[in-house]
Amino acid sequence: MLANSNFAPEWRVDSWLNTTQPLSLQSLRGRVIVMLSFQMLCPGCVAQALPLASRVHATFPHDQVAMIGLHTVFEHHEAMTPVALRAFAHEYRLQFPIGIDRHEGSQPLPLTMEVYGMRGTPTWTLIDREGRMRQQHFGEFDPLRLGAEIAALMLEPGATATRDTGATEAVSCSDGTCPVPASPRPDDAHAHA
Repeated sequence: MLANSNFAPEWRVDSWLNTTQPLSLQSLRGRVIVMLSFQMLCPGCVAQALPLASRVHATFPHDQVAMIGLHTVFEHHEAMTPVALRAFAHEYRLQFPIGIDRHEGSQPLPLTMEVYGMRGTPTWTLIDREGRMRQQHFGEFDPLRLGAEIAALMLEPGATATRDTGATEAVSCSDGTCPVPASPRPDDAHAHA
């Protein structure tokens, strides 16, 4: 769950790819942050979200917009190891920084995924220049809409946090998203993951 503050919670990451030093929200303050939470074995991530993330990384100036990947593994842990992720990032030519979301103990969800209240993958999170979470979107994101929202954040960094509640609910990985296989959260009593 998100904290009462509209500031985005700090990431809980074990290691990073495509960067020489660990990243934090504080280290990226002053830039718009576009975070894509994904899994290597999520069809929607591979087919639509990761290519779009690569386009965002190639399109926007890096001193103004930080494209960040977050590998949030909540299933098939044996197959989606850090070694496999490195090979995957190389093969798909992913050049933006990618953090590996941390697991602790027997918790079913990675820590960042849980604290952000993500419902599955792909999940897009937009954070403004001040570090406030402005939007979270589960599922396929229209490229034109994403670009417009990034541009708006670049020009107007002072709006309040929102969560995209209009995203289509997913029921399996076959529809392009991979929802978390867990019981509904108390605040989502009528929603399905």
